[in-house]
Amino acid sequence: MSTHKISPEGLDFETINTILAEDMKLALAEDAKAAIKKGRSYLDNKLQEHAEAIYGINTGFGALYNRSIQGKDLGLLQKNLMLSHACGTGDTVPAEIVKLMLLLKIQGLSYGNSGVQLLTIERLIAMFNENVLPVVYQQGSLGASGDLAPLAHLCLPLIGEGEVLFEENIMSSSVLMKKKGWKPVELQSKEGLALLNGTQFMTAYGTHAILKSFHLASVADLVSAISLEGFDGRPEPFDKLVQKIRPHKGQGEVAENIRAILKGSQLIRRKKDHVQDPYSFRCIPQVHGATRDAINYAAMVLLTEINSVTDNPTLFPDEDKIISAGNFHGQPLALAMDFLSIALAELGSISERRTYQLISGQRGLPPFLVANPGLNSGFMIPQYTAASILSQNKQLCTPASVDSIVSSNGQEDHVSMGANAATKLFRVCDNLQTILAIEMFTAAQALDFRRPARSSLVIEKFVASYRKHVPFVEEDVLMQECIMNSRNFIETV
Repeated sequence: MSTHKISPEGLDFETINTILAEDMKLALAEDAKAAIKKGRSYLDNKLQEHAEAIYGINTGFGALYNRSIQGKDLGLLQKNLMLSHACGTGDTVPAEIVKLMLLLKIQGLSYGNSGVQLLTIERLIAMFNENVLPVVYQQGSLGASGDLAPLAHLCLPLIGEGEVLFEENIMSSSVLMKKKGWKPVELQSKEGLALLNGTQFMTAYGTHAILKSFHLASVADLVSAISLEGFDGRPEPFDKLVQKIRPHKGQGEVAENIRAILKGSQLIRRKKDHVQDPYSFRCIPQVHGATRDAINYAAMVLLTEINSVTDNPTLFPDEDKIISAGNFHGQPLALAMDFLSIALAELGSISERRTYQLISGQRGLPPFLVANPGLNSGFMIPQYTAASILSQNKQLCTPASVDSIVSSNGQEDHVSMGANAATKLFRVCDNLQTILAIEMFTAAQALDFRRPARSSLVIEKFVASYRKHVPFVEEDVLMQECIMNSRNFIETV
């Protein structure tokens, strides 16, 4: 089993994907250990040498910042913080997102600016490595002061509280600790605040969405090319010259992808009876390309956040400063994730329109793509389903980032609502996968009505593989099974 060393060099999306896909273990690099120890030692010395109030370390939290806490109670202060802030409600966070939260929290604490004990981070690493996944709830974060409620649930098992998912069973953390022979971590000054303050709930959802978006954007190009062939579409909109005079990066990339996918196709080269295609085919480079550009923007924001310190206050041992500021504020994430939701919803919107065109009985295709329409409804209702899901995506794309509700007696008077943007984005991503699966189901059916003419080698190979999971529909069958098999197929390609 390979191991990834957590270090100040940070993470990238490829590394994150590899860690999760290959179930890699984590360990701290030596420079990370040194930074963590340095930060903790600096904080301990500071508290011994100086009696002034330092927010969240020897004071209360939020609107209680003006309440001083005595030295003997500093550890209890942090434990009380964990318990009182664990107010999550709603559905539980999917296991894959929780594991990402652990990874990102470990990375964020590894820079030494948070003042946590080495022991605390090593326990988080043990939880990650042994797939001890805390039970976290989706509702409760305002996206500033970071993700307080979800992160409280994420870190409760450190002190033997809360619940965990382990070996497919939910159990109390106290039971888990007995199984593992672990003792609760005795939190030191500031540690609870460092664990709870941060954006790892939002960032984990956003990272999951980025990884999925890269994949779905590629799937959308391939599926749209199959739809183009099934619809007997024209090649001219993908010409290099068209992209050259409007050189948006994503548009050019998509057009190039489509040209490569269609290379060698008999269908695309044959004489057409129509001089122009509907927008859902003709504007694939422009629409898909704009979504790609949005994905890349959101990825840039998320990558910065992944490799940032987002708790508060933060320690700067070399400069001898402890600064209370606002790196926990999720506004950059909220805006980026709202933008990404809109962009992905549009990828679904144009996909559903292509599905609609393919079943409409045009260009020599039978109505609803069955040989005997009337007796058979064929592909009529899969398009309904795609339209329903698309409508839900439009509703989910109402921006969360434009909202703010005052909290903590006015001390926290502007929040990002980035956590709501994150959970909505997760649903939009999932919905898009189903919409593209329905288009693929429909496009493959349409392509088979073009036989004996052949498409490109890329498409023929892809459709042949697809047909092992989703057959051609001769007459009405249980379509839901076909849609789910289609969805599973495009998830793995």
